Amino acid sequence: MVNQVRKAFTLIEILIVVIILGILAAIVVPQFTSATEEAQISNMQSTLQTIRNQIELYRVRNNGQYPDFLVGLGGGWGDPNAALAAAQGLRGVDYLRSDPVNPRTAFLQAASNWGTLVIAGTVPSATDNAGFLWDAVLGEMYGARFDEDGIISGMQGTPQWLD
Repeated sequence: MVNQVRKAFTLIEILIVVIILGILAAIVVPQFTSATEEAQISNMQSTLQTIRNQIELYRVRNNGQYPDFLVGLGGGWGDPNAALAAAQGLRGVDYLRSDPVNPRTAFLQAASNWGTLVIAGTVPSATDNAGFLWDAVLGEMYGARFDEDGIISGMQGTPQWLD
């Protein structure tokens, strides 16, 4: 009688391989979620730096005056097609090419309100929770769900804006 040799894996061997793959997946998956978070933070820092640089450039070109986000620009970034430079705001030819996107919250919103601008002194509402905040008192721009230093003084609605 000829001995038949089976060339297959046993159930124990397959279970050991599956367990090892599960352990490796448990180690690797958090690395990817951390990378996504770090990329969003880096993108937000870059976006805020760009906005702040453009605000400062606007201020230098306009005798120390900040863009009038509240009145002159109607609570927005400006109209690139406006005849007056003041009405163009930061959307003028020399500044921002498009409304800035808040990368920390763009994925949270079904509607396209992630570029909205809220003026300091108003508490952000549920529809404003994905934009930016201009603090006219401090002359500073902040982003929703992004806290650079843990405490932002003079800003109302802080718990709604920060993670």
